[in-house]
Amino acid sequence: MPSSSSASSRPQDSADSALTAPAAARKHSASGRSAGTDLGLIAVFAAFVAVCAVLPAIPVGPLAVPITLQTLAVYLTGLVLGGRRGFLAVALYVVVGLVGLPIFSGFRGGPAVLAGPSAGYIIAFPIAAACVGFLAYAVLRRGVSRGRVLLGLISAALLGGFLITRVFGIPGMMLNGGLTLRDAFLADLIYWPGDLLKLVLAALIAAAVHRAFPRLAARS
Repeated sequence: MPSSSSASSRPQDSADSALTAPAAARKHSASGRSAGTDLGLIAVFAAFVAVCAVLPAIPVGPLAVPITLQTLAVYLTGLVLGGRRGFLAVALYVVVGLVGLPIFSGFRGGPAVLAGPSAGYIIAFPIAAACVGFLAYAVLRRGVSRGRVLLGLISAALLGGFLITRVFGIPGMMLNGGLTLRDAFLADLIYWPGDLLKLVLAALIAAAVHRAFPRLAARS
């Protein structure tokens, strides 16, 4: 014969289950919406990088590596989306381009671009976006003043984006362009003023986006 305590616990257990079931359902629904939002942001920013890459470019330097708005898009993607989502967005862009869609500069596409002088930069872009994003979100989550946030975003773009693209881009020109380290560095130096300007612009835009949508940095 069941004891009175065990008998009385069953209705309580049933009541607890009835109370927790809706909460679990709401949590699952919120998780699904969050994942859907992340996928949407990743797709939108991948398309944004593609658009910036195929806008009219200016070929410069001994290997005619073009100046585009692509690096601006990479910096901005990392600064706005954070490390994980930024990496996935730019990686999606690179993978789609390597598959064959003409979304690299000059409307190029396919694996043949990895044999060109821009290969190092293309490989660097997802890594740069990830580094920029992780550094930027570390700054944003500290809740520092507005001026320091902007300075932190500029520093994140500089350390995580500008330097990473150099680390991969210069060896790419050496390998595929037959340049010495000195010549490849001097060729890359041509792009520094424009890239530094683009990273500051990306930080300004990202700071405004995060002020308007503070929850972005809360869920990366």
